[in-house]
Amino acid sequence: MNDQHWNDLLAALRGERKKPLPVGFIIDCPWLPNWYGVSILEYFQSDEVWFEANKKAIETFSEAMFLPGFWSEFGMCTEPSAFGCKCQFPENEFPFAEKMIGEEDVDALEVPNVATDGLLPFMLNRLTRNRARIEAMGHRIRFSVSRGPLNIASFLMGTTEFLMMLGTDPERTHRLLRTVNRFLMDWHARQRQAIDSIDGMLVLDDIVGFVSEKDYKEFAEPYLKELFAAPVAVKLFHNDADCRQSVKHYPDLGINLYNPGIQMSIADLQNATGHKLTILGNVPPRDVLAAGTPDEVRAAVRKLLAEADPARLIVSCGGGMPPGVATANLRAFIEAVGA
Repeated sequence: MNDQHWNDLLAALRGERKKPLPVGFIIDCPWLPNWYGVSILEYFQSDEVWFEANKKAIETFSEAMFLPGFWSEFGMCTEPSAFGCKCQFPENEFPFAEKMIGEEDVDALEVPNVATDGLLPFMLNRLTRNRARIEAMGHRIRFSVSRGPLNIASFLMGTTEFLMMLGTDPERTHRLLRTVNRFLMDWHARQRQAIDSIDGMLVLDDIVGFVSEKDYKEFAEPYLKELFAAPVAVKLFHNDADCRQSVKHYPDLGINLYNPGIQMSIADLQNATGHKLTILGNVPPRDVLAAGTPDEVRAAVRKLLAEADPARLIVSCGGGMPPGVATANLRAFIEAVGA
């Protein structure tokens, strides 16, 4: 992210109105490799392919901010690999971490070493190796990134198994979440220590949208609040599952930017959060941005702009950039915001 986009982001978080409104997208392996013309596996394997794919996106859509920007990642395998999950990497499908523990194994689970374990050193070294090239483009590495505590717990145990334990064994559930959150706080601190330009964090946790309001308050909020206490200026939370049962509590987490799904309208999201959060969203990603025509994309953007409080909005899709979004549709999106 360059300085202009970073300053625009900070202004949006302060509630300042800009014309045209800022446009931003979360981009990673579901969209970027195939858009660039390579397989997902090749994107993960090669520093050069990874760098050039991100560079092309930035240069092709220079009006848009990409979050977190030059995201070094191995899909959903990044954090679970540090605990020892077996990770699968098909040629051109999303990677997947196999579950590795049952309820009876929670007590013995140890906090990983974020300097050495799993794919973490490879992820961080990619950024440090390429930092000079990124900065030569006028960009900086601004964000530490991770999945959230419930998301990682669900990969370690399996989603069904984790949610069943949450309902039947709250003490052990808290024990697991404390272990995972200790790891996450260490991991974000490690990223900040390695790269001194980081002044933001992105945490992604869709499992938060799978639980009731009561369970959110007990099992999600304390750990997310602890995680988002980090000393950074931008605190971005992504949950594109249904947030209706929990979104009104998100301002209490300390976050200042939220990337939702499409279950609620932009107006309802802003009202539910008391206009305290800037929303990064939320044109339908699959059915409009990926599958629609450029005219349908423009119409969806116009509808969003007509409903939203422009002081608390970075125009985006609901969730991250989905697979299959064409250049023409992204161009139509950006032009509609600026019209």
